[in-house]
Amino acid sequence: MKYCYYGRFRRRRVSVRSCLIVCAVCIGIGLLTVSLRSVDPPIDDDFPVNHEVQDASSASLSGGGPENQSEGNRGKSETERSCAMVEEMGEVFKGGFLKESLRVRRIIQDHFLLNGASRVRGLPPEQFCRHGFVMGKSSEAGFGNEMYKVLTGATLSIMLNRSLIIGQTRHIGLSSSLSVLGKYPFGDYISYSNLTFTLKEVKHLWRHNGCERKYRRHLIMRTDDFEKPSETNVLCSNWRKWKQPIIWFQGTTDAMGAQFFLKNIHPEMRNAASNLFGLPELIHSRANVFGELMRVLISPTKDVEEAVNWVIGGGVDPDITLHMRMLTNRSVRAVRAALNCIRKAMRIRNLILKPKVVLVSDSPSLVKSITPDLTNFAEVVHFDFEHFKGNVSSDHNGLHKSDFRVKDWGPAPRWVAFVDFFLASRARYAVVSGAHRRVGTTYAQLIAGLAAAHSLEESSTGPSFSFLSSFQGNLLEEGLRLQVGWGHVWNRFAGPLSCRHQPSQCAFTPLLPPAWWDGLWQSPIPRDIRRMAAYGVQLSGFGTVDENYLQSFCKSRKTVVKTVPFIL
Repeated sequence: MKYCYYGRFRRRRVSVRSCLIVCAVCIGIGLLTVSLRSVDPPIDDDFPVNHEVQDASSASLSGGGPENQSEGNRGKSETERSCAMVEEMGEVFKGGFLKESLRVRRIIQDHFLLNGASRVRGLPPEQFCRHGFVMGKSSEAGFGNEMYKVLTGATLSIMLNRSLIIGQTRHIGLSSSLSVLGKYPFGDYISYSNLTFTLKEVKHLWRHNGCERKYRRHLIMRTDDFEKPSETNVLCSNWRKWKQPIIWFQGTTDAMGAQFFLKNIHPEMRNAASNLFGLPELIHSRANVFGELMRVLISPTKDVEEAVNWVIGGGVDPDITLHMRMLTNRSVRAVRAALNCIRKAMRIRNLILKPKVVLVSDSPSLVKSITPDLTNFAEVVHFDFEHFKGNVSSDHNGLHKSDFRVKDWGPAPRWVAFVDFFLASRARYAVVSGAHRRVGTTYAQLIAGLAAAHSLEESSTGPSFSFLSSFQGNLLEEGLRLQVGWGHVWNRFAGPLSCRHQPSQCAFTPLLPPAWWDGLWQSPIPRDIRRMAAYGVQLSGFGTVDENYLQSFCKSRKTVVKTVPFIL
């Protein structure tokens, strides 16, 4: 009996001891696992978009950079991640344009020294009659789109080594003809440089120099319409070999048309384009081409300048411009994101004291709602046209309020947009673009471009001018997919490489909107893949161009030649 009891007792004691040992080992293994997981990030998960939103939202709203993004971004290289946040996409545009912009500034100066009106009109008759011109012509519709038409003509004049004609026009809604004299586009508000010609002067000089009578050279203009993919020669023809005295590249309502020559199948055209715009794959160091051209070609009229100076009040130029395209929408989230973006612009330039901020918007309600918060840390400047009594506000001026475009352009008279434009382009350090739907419109692009050109000096060595895009979170629910339309600066980033469900952000923005998809995080949306196919461009889902297919397309198509003869 004793033996049996003792045996049972010993077996029980051994069992308890074993359990304790096993428990101790398990606890040790568990602690070791926890400690290792706290050091090493996960290496086998896909990009966790939904977790990214929760972790990054507070950092992004405070103006934080990509270093404050989700845990899913940490520990993964750029080649391992499947998409990027808009702030990360914009990091390549943080500076980098100074050297290239100064280079392009010299190209523009040299071009107009050689092809400017003052020199060309004094050429001997034989040389003048062999000289070529490019037409830059627009109507008086939306300012951003129409100004890009003129600026595209200017870029083409440089690429083709020709002089620039600023086409005169009539008011929007009236019939117009190149052979009918009118006025410069937006001529009541914009003065154009004397480096350019008018068609009237070219026709006079053509007669005066006997180009038709003596040299048998008729004044003919060759036209090409970018908006007609089946007809345009933008990718398939060597425009430098065209013999017609005048060339007009129509339908270029944004920064895209001129940059299509970067993929032209003829090396001579590609080289001319890349000399001006830079290589499309080097998006981190591209010049402010359109801003530099505006710096040379346009300025406010005396009446508009009077209104701008009235707003500034004799003080220093503004530090920052905030442009909000709201389409009459009232968005608290858009206001909140824009305020944080302005704070980011202040931190970039170490603006400790209250900066002077110009506020431009198509929606008066936005101005009223954002001003109280903005005045807490900035001096707000806004053109209140109802209190201005200068000449530009008188009824005799050409552009009046168009009721059918009130939602698009706002309720203010049309001339106010030109005062706002030249006022906003006086910003010394940054332009911030926000919107209800699409950020970085052509109007905002041109404001930023001209402001950056004004701020750039030959001796510039410090922080460069900043163009910033303010995105509230609801605009990024599906990434940048909603930034459709070639006139919007983020369109070339709107494809599958843009993360979904992003929080509010403030991203550095290109002064020269890219026309192709050669950058790391650029990718097209299906709509643009289909649109490019009409031009003969076969794009992959990530934006790679099939150059062999383009060569074959150009060889198989019939060259379209359209000309307009002028009667002298």
